[in-house]
Amino acid sequence: MCSLEKHGDVFVLTLTGSSDVDEHRFCPPAIDSILSAIAKAKAEATPGSALITTSHGKFFSNGFDLAWAQAAGSRTGARERLHYMVESFRPVVAAMMDLPMPTVAAVNGHSAAAGLTLALSHDYVIMRRDKGVLYMSEVDIGLTLPDYFAALFRAKVGSATARRDVLLRAKKIKGEEALRMGLVEAAYDGEEQVAEASMRLAKQLAGRKWAGEVYAEIRKSLYPDLCGVLGLDIRAVVSNSKL
Repeated sequence: MCSLEKHGDVFVLTLTGSSDVDEHRFCPPAIDSILSAIAKAKAEATPGSALITTSHGKFFSNGFDLAWAQAAGSRTGARERLHYMVESFRPVVAAMMDLPMPTVAAVNGHSAAAGLTLALSHDYVIMRRDKGVLYMSEVDIGLTLPDYFAALFRAKVGSATARRDVLLRAKKIKGEEALRMGLVEAAYDGEEQVAEASMRLAKQLAGRKWAGEVYAEIRKSLYPDLCGVLGLDIRAVVSNSKL
């Protein structure tokens, strides 16, 4: 599940759980909660808004709730539940790409599979250097990538070598290496430092007072293949009052 708070011009979406070791797995109610929070931020956006997504505890997110899928009691049922989560999560990535404000993922713990996909759906990713890894587990656990996961990695990870190591090698990547690979904007020692750096960046971006609709359309124009997979249109928008 998640919460949404606002600090000045900055929305803070926090993945919440029952303890500090909650993995923030994406089951259907959690996905619905995230979608509702993003929709609320979008509805309340003004020029100069920004969004930070973070989490409580040791994990940012370990991805889909595979235990919920397996609880279906049969292989067919488990695969149907997994497919349902995959398709339910697609609108989350689409909503992030279409959000009319800059976005920052404050990754203060492990981020795996769909959890890493959520992080990379943001404009900027900041993570811990001292703890936590980025990890795409699909090849290790025997699952192919959803089309929009693959499109996101092609769009957001510029190096073919980095994509290979993340997706085909299932490498567990710590902060300094993630920075060298271009996966994150910055890495800091400690949860507090990540939170402070993320808020500082979000406030800097919010301070530019950009028109949100223009910002969203420029973002989408940078990733046309991803937007095509997500079913997002790219439009021309003019917000300059003199034109």
